[in-house]
Amino acid sequence: MTDKDNAALEHHSGVWPVMLTPFTDTLEIDWKSLEKLIDWYIDCGVHGLFANCQSSEMFFLSEEESLKLTKFVVDHANGRVPVVASGHTASSPSHQAEQLQAQAETGVDSVIMISNRLATADESGEVFLRRLQDMTAQIPEKVGVGLYECPYPYKRLLPDEAVKWCAQSGRYTFIKDTCCDPEMLKRRAKLVEGSELHIANANAQTVLESLKAGCHGYSGVMANFHPQLWVWLLENWKTEPEKAETLSQYLTSAAMLEALDYPVCAKSYQKSIGNFATDLCRTRPTGGYYANHFPTTVAQTIALGEKLAEMLGLDVK
Repeated sequence: MTDKDNAALEHHSGVWPVMLTPFTDTLEIDWKSLEKLIDWYIDCGVHGLFANCQSSEMFFLSEEESLKLTKFVVDHANGRVPVVASGHTASSPSHQAEQLQAQAETGVDSVIMISNRLATADESGEVFLRRLQDMTAQIPEKVGVGLYECPYPYKRLLPDEAVKWCAQSGRYTFIKDTCCDPEMLKRRAKLVEGSELHIANANAQTVLESLKAGCHGYSGVMANFHPQLWVWLLENWKTEPEKAETLSQYLTSAAMLEALDYPVCAKSYQKSIGNFATDLCRTRPTGGYYANHFPTTVAQTIALGEKLAEMLGLDVK
């Protein structure tokens, strides 16, 4: 696509990788590797970055690390793409407000709230909506606001009433949707239609269907492996539908890589292409990934995607 075509994509639409956090041998944040990762995403044509999320191991970062991480991503992206970030991990409402207010000061485009932080699994949708409204009012109006249905420590799906309220509030820009339900995605697309609120689907298997229903993008873990293919899909599915269907079938199958000790598998891949110095994680050990010969599966899956792109004549970076 031309620069003009790319510019036509709406703000908060497109491909938004859920960013990894590289670590050194001593499990400190590896800032040099993080620079390489940011540049790689942007060189692959992504439309924005989701920093300080579950893939970033945000529940395993200190408060100081969390803020420093977000600020580093914003500064190194340097306006090349917008950045949204979460870091919303605390339990008490007052602590949560402090976290979100601090993230708002880093220069992000929007701060992203984690839905399961606002209510426990046994609390009602009414309780959730009331707390959502209360927390929204405490976030500085100079930034947008978003929501992420993070599956850890439990998945809290947004009730329709909350999606509708967010769309009508004028504050919300971004939902990272993990419902994995085509009918729910269609319903949500209708609820946000005409508003500033954009739905980024995290579920690879339903992305193309959700785009046809009116959703706006992809923000999932597979953008850590082949973001350029996702960029092509998001930018060309309307004009080249047959190629988009074939590519979507591959991307749906390739997304099974997520089951291979993620985020170890993604960090191992990033190490193999020279972006990361280690594949270490704070969330899980790496041994099982190699003991099960998973790197070969990842390499062959990525190679197949590159071959498919070539066969289809896709213009990818």
